[in-house]
Amino acid sequence: MSLIASDHFRIVVGLGKSGMSLVRFLASRGVSFAVADTRENPPELATLRRDYPQVDVRCGELDVEFLCRADELYVSPGLALATPALQAAAARGVKLSGDIELFARNAKAPIVAISGSNAKSTVTTLVGEMAAAAGKRVAVGGNLGTPALDLLSDEVELYVMELSSFQLETTDHLGAEVATVLNVSEDHMDRYSGLPAYHLAKHRIFRGARQVVFNRQDALTRPLLGEGTPCWSFGLGVPDFKGFGLREENGEKYLAFEFQNLMPVRELKIRGAHNQANALAALALGHAVGLPFDAMLSALRTFAGLEHRCQWVRDLDGVAWYNDSKATNVGAALAAIEGLGADIEGKLVLIAGGDGKGADFKDLRDPVAANCRAVVLMGRDRELIAQALGDAVPLVRVGSLDEAVQQCRALAHPGDAVLLSPACASFDMFKNYEERGQLFARAAEDLA
Repeated sequence: MSLIASDHFRIVVGLGKSGMSLVRFLASRGVSFAVADTRENPPELATLRRDYPQVDVRCGELDVEFLCRADELYVSPGLALATPALQAAAARGVKLSGDIELFARNAKAPIVAISGSNAKSTVTTLVGEMAAAAGKRVAVGGNLGTPALDLLSDEVELYVMELSSFQLETTDHLGAEVATVLNVSEDHMDRYSGLPAYHLAKHRIFRGARQVVFNRQDALTRPLLGEGTPCWSFGLGVPDFKGFGLREENGEKYLAFEFQNLMPVRELKIRGAHNQANALAALALGHAVGLPFDAMLSALRTFAGLEHRCQWVRDLDGVAWYNDSKATNVGAALAAIEGLGADIEGKLVLIAGGDGKGADFKDLRDPVAANCRAVVLMGRDRELIAQALGDAVPLVRVGSLDEAVQQCRALAHPGDAVLLSPACASFDMFKNYEERGQLFARAAEDLA
């Protein structure tokens, strides 16, 4: 039985992927609803008109009077809650909600909830694979892959959900079995007033959580908790009680829990210190929901990483090429630069640039100076990055991704790695980060 009053009127605001999942969910439960979108031709409009011709849909500027007919607005994560029409409706008593809040009200199985500025998708996928290896009927999605409401099923034994700050803004009480914020660094500063506002949005994930996992190396990930909430931690240092970390024995590094070595780091297929942290975070989350270590370690040994996330592309003339196109902010690029830089013999030749979303690039300077041979810059905000890097390393400016790949080949020495980790969104030059990564991989593979 759905936990939603069917005699009330709802409006779905935003007709993208999550909006369409809301339409399917509400229609299947006989709820009275309409749809609004600020765009004249939203992505799912044709599908809506074909499958639900009876649904009233309004495209273009949001009409406050129309919105105020609803008891509740389910707002797309892509639309800022600061939008004046939404604020006006809220001021008149209309509740602003979202698909994750509705999912949480209706999910019958425990939820593993994962957020963070970076590595959400890798850790979410990894926990899902660990659960599957343990024989659980697991559903994985949210901000990654399948929208949350499309995952709801009485068959599911465990939900593993990647959640963005935008989704969490409209989530009042998630009630996860275990929740984590993996890391916090500047992102989406074009939408938030500053890091504190972004941090607060992320921490909504902990509302109603029965257990939490935090990152010992990032104080901003640790929630303020009442007494008695079980707390697990991960980090690249030596672990202590309820901690996952790294231990060294006879010159060999191990993933470890408390005082017990679990497996040698060299058995991981995913490279770099940042991926060791991802593996430890996944182990902490899996352990919190009772997954056995043998199944989790088995999943870790076979996990090859996600496309566009520090993904190995090829080796050529002693140089490894990596596609980290998903690094759409400074924190993600830093994780790749420091993580991969510590894991190779030579230096990195970095490709960076694109739409910086209002970010400050100054934190790149020291890690670039320590780990990079050169930086190849492209895209709209390349000069902002150039100013931040100063004379840390040689800088090369290019007009296209193909030109960037050619320049990297000329600059790299045997033992080096070429890393596409832009620290920027892709929209100034590409359809999305996936297209940017695919074009980079193709250009690298085409090198003779």
